[in-house]
Amino acid sequence: MINPSSDAVVVIRGRGRVSALGLESDWNAAASPFSAHPAGLPVAALPAEAEAAVATLRQAHPAYRQLDRTVLLAILAARLSVASIANENNRATDNWQLATGNLAVSIGSSRGATGRLEEFHAEFLADGRVPAAASPLTTLGNVASWVAFDAGQTGAAALSHSSTCSSAFQALGNAVAWLRAGMADRFLAGGAEAPLTAFTLAQMRAIGIYSPFEATNWPCRPGAGRPSTFVLGEGAAVFVLERGSRAALQATGATALLLSGVGFGFEALGSKTGLSPDGQHFQQAMRAALQQANAAPTEIDAVVLHSPGTPAGDAAERAALRAVFGEHLPLLLSNKWLLGHTLGASAALSLDFALYVLETQTWPTPPFETDVNGPALRPVRRVLVNAAGFGGNAASVVVARL
Repeated sequence: MINPSSDAVVVIRGRGRVSALGLESDWNAAASPFSAHPAGLPVAALPAEAEAAVATLRQAHPAYRQLDRTVLLAILAARLSVASIANENNRATDNWQLATGNLAVSIGSSRGATGRLEEFHAEFLADGRVPAAASPLTTLGNVASWVAFDAGQTGAAALSHSSTCSSAFQALGNAVAWLRAGMADRFLAGGAEAPLTAFTLAQMRAIGIYSPFEATNWPCRPGAGRPSTFVLGEGAAVFVLERGSRAALQATGATALLLSGVGFGFEALGSKTGLSPDGQHFQQAMRAALQQANAAPTEIDAVVLHSPGTPAGDAAERAALRAVFGEHLPLLLSNKWLLGHTLGASAALSLDFALYVLETQTWPTPPFETDVNGPALRPVRRVLVNAAGFGGNAASVVVARL
């Protein structure tokens, strides 16, 4: 439990993202950003502009040519997060990178190097050979370690986390704990996932949750009820986190975005793909995040839902919300109808969406009937963000505008 009277805060200094909406952060799309995968399913793949940025990055260093797509997305998002600070301060990115001695990296990914692992396995089945680079290029740890390498890190730790679809919040929670303990001065923390392979899509289809709608017809529809409208996406979001002083920030009069609470939940279930009807793990995670943020439920203005478009999952999260907030819920928001479900990156991209809402007080309206992204109830100054995944785990984060 964080001492609520403490002056210490965790500040979100910068952020970068890459997703089906590209590299921008206005969170609007005139037409469905989904496309048809060769496997015959709708997916939320990167658009041409973002794809070109990934291709350029792959050629930026000889070692990068062999990296998995998940790793490249993480590096690209991390670079953009640092560049956002440079743009804000009108200074070169390299100036920020001079103080990397106590920079730490914490990146979440549900599956890690999906594409490269499948390629190496296919080669092994074909000729019985495995390249020497296969193992180091497919460990989960190589996601964070390459981000650290690209950022010029010269000390502290590079940590990779995997806890299915809440992986990014596991990474952020670790970063918050380290910053508050003084074990690092700043963190690059977030999540990345590039799961759009035929094998991964077949796994999602086998569960029986994939959307029946065409790519051009907004196939992912959280909060819309039946049928299930899960759609797989790819992307990454990374944040620059720093330890700061609330009093010092208030003295400047500048707007600051604070990561004020992180909470986790777990429910032991026989089915590792299921969850309880009342979302016990969601309830635990939300209450823990609120307690750490020293915030009452009535002080939360909006919730960015995990809500992947599966009827059972959507209903369980809403039941958990009613248990925590009562029948009068905060504004319910979602970005998955624009991005699909990006697995281990989804929580980070949801957080990026929450920060956009805090900064702009705006959000896009879905072109289908749903209970998300409705009209404003009141000014949004504090947002709770949810994430959950297979295995009965959930995580929640509270972010606020100072």
